[in-house]
Amino acid sequence: MSWKWIIATLLLLAAAGSLLLSLRQRNLESNRNDLPPADSEEGEALNLFSQQPIGFEFEEPPRISYVDLVDLNEDSKMDVLVCDCTENTLSWIRQLESGSFEEQTIASDVLAPARTEVVDFDGDGDLDILLATLGKLFPSDDKVGSLLFFENDGEENFQTQVLLENVARISDVRACDMDKDNDLDLVVTHFGYYEGLVQWLENKGKDNSLTFEPHVLQEQAGGIHGIPEDIDRDGNVDIVLLISQEVESIYVLYGEGNGSFREEKIHDATNPDFGSAGIWLEDLDQDGDLDVLYCNGDAFDYSPPKPWPWHGAQWLENSADGKFEYHRLADFGGAVNAIAHDYDQDGDLDIFLSSAFNSWSKPTAQSLRVLENTGSMRFLSHPLGNSPSHIQALDVGDINGDGKLDLVTGGMHISEPYDRIGRVVLWYGN
Repeated sequence: MSWKWIIATLLLLAAAGSLLLSLRQRNLESNRNDLPPADSEEGEALNLFSQQPIGFEFEEPPRISYVDLVDLNEDSKMDVLVCDCTENTLSWIRQLESGSFEEQTIASDVLAPARTEVVDFDGDGDLDILLATLGKLFPSDDKVGSLLFFENDGEENFQTQVLLENVARISDVRACDMDKDNDLDLVVTHFGYYEGLVQWLENKGKDNSLTFEPHVLQEQAGGIHGIPEDIDRDGNVDIVLLISQEVESIYVLYGEGNGSFREEKIHDATNPDFGSAGIWLEDLDQDGDLDVLYCNGDAFDYSPPKPWPWHGAQWLENSADGKFEYHRLADFGGAVNAIAHDYDQDGDLDIFLSSAFNSWSKPTAQSLRVLENTGSMRFLSHPLGNSPSHIQALDVGDINGDGKLDLVTGGMHISEPYDRIGRVVLWYGN
């Protein structure tokens, strides 16, 4: 083999690499340009909250996947459930009579806990906990997922029962009476990696036993949320489903009243790198039906994770004819979480957004914003904070009972820099 041939081959490979990089850059630009203009303008920074870290101290960068504001022991004080993927624990940050907080571990060795569902599942008058666990934080087809039930004994202790194990990574669980037989069934979303699943588990339990018959709804990888609601208001439970993993689509599985469903895709991002992160059902325009609030900002597939220009928030407007109209709300790098709430008490819904994958090397990169609804579903996007960074988990409520809106956030610090770390933080309304 001559040196001339080797040099020519190297030059050809370099040219091909340059061409692929150019095409990639064009595709990235096209992906953003394909989106409609955002229905928001930049507003001034707002000083709405004061911060207070709560819960356990930490040494390793925390990875909090989910926080849930709930009065778990029903003492009229809001508590916080925490899914911790660094410590692999489910914990309860209890609010004490003094207004201070104390964290206790409910379960250890729950690998990569993803989401809790708090409900009186067994109908005995107290709140139980369902927990979806991934088994591994990052995508994998290993059968490491599990679904756990923590039964409240009424004395603030929880007994653990395994409902599913050695299955594809479970990202979501919701409780709902799917078949109208007056008990709670479960909608379970398995993210997996290349192999995933969405199913509902029909509650067949008798005499306080937990027995379920599984029904497969869809077999696609990348399921993030599967939310049961009667979205078409026909009296039957439907399921709104978000699939990521290059599918990047939202489906409605319309319930037909007999445990069967008709599937309809209501949105396709047409961008395999869209980074779908979550959906939430809210009547955003307050016209009497449920719309879909939708964040895309996931960047786990990249090392290091980074924001992309098409990241942000959008809503799918539910119209009377069963169609959903797409609206781009705001551009926001790394947007992973959205909560609708009328923070300024002017009668319309505003939207809090958090980012886990912004440009954290820039001190000005925002981790929290609020979209102020100025009327007719137009918004001002206000910065709220840039520290802590990497905010994956978000919930809102009046934590201290003073009539002001508060927030709770959890940090998912999977990449450098680690200069603005927070585990669980309360943001008290000023």
